[in-house]
Amino acid sequence: MSQQSQSTPPKSPRARPLAAIILAAGKGTRMKSDLPKVLHEVAARPMVHWVVDACEAVGCDPVVTVVGHRAELVRESLAGRPACTFVEQREQLGTGHAVEQAREAADRWSPDTDVFVLCGDGPLIRTETLRTMLETHRAVDAAATLATAVLKDPAGYGRIVRDGSGRFQRIVEEKDAREAERDIREVNPSYYIFRVKDLFDTLRKIDNRNAKGEYYITDVFARLLESGERVEVIDAVPAEDVLSINTPNQLAEVDQVLRSRRDDQGTVPKAEATR
Repeated sequence: MSQQSQSTPPKSPRARPLAAIILAAGKGTRMKSDLPKVLHEVAARPMVHWVVDACEAVGCDPVVTVVGHRAELVRESLAGRPACTFVEQREQLGTGHAVEQAREAADRWSPDTDVFVLCGDGPLIRTETLRTMLETHRAVDAAATLATAVLKDPAGYGRIVRDGSGRFQRIVEEKDAREAERDIREVNPSYYIFRVKDLFDTLRKIDNRNAKGEYYITDVFARLLESGERVEVIDAVPAEDVLSINTPNQLAEVDQVLRSRRDDQGTVPKAEATR
């Protein structure tokens, strides 16, 4: 279901340049390994490759990968992916700060570029989900579009806060959520697309006054609404795709899901085939 932030009629979709920023700087301390989190394998491939597959399948070029912990290993793993370029996040100051590291690269793009912002530790991503987001984002000429999921157990995820009429207001991270907000089952699985100028202009306006003292990319959406921009929200991510990978056991669970998809397809699927 699509929920629009403004009542202006949708415009016809039009082609614009398309890029992606993949957040891949984390260590993943609970994985019991010094390997960068995104290089742990699922279905015989480092998990970040599944995300790059999905980005390339919808036409993203470039794919800017934000690296940090043992950055050289991530660069080496993705060296054979022509669309991939790299920027480094030397301090871990939050997702907004991570995206900020791509500003210099984005300054070279056309100002009407659309850019996905995704997490490199989400290998269950589906190309069809990104395509739905892209088509909706362009059809309504949104400044930003995010996809949500509804989970039986939303623990650990940011919650989607709506007003009494069901209109999107903001994303609240779990550590900052009030008790009533923690009961919300519509969550943020971190699938975003922005007009690049709106993204980087708005990043300058966010702060780190929150429970973690970090700069959240999720704060960009509320800021855009405050500026009168259109934010589109679609419930487009299947619950089975929202499996966290923070421990070896969770890694094994996601590995099993992807191998099951491989069996259904008769081969190890690229993200285009994981439907």
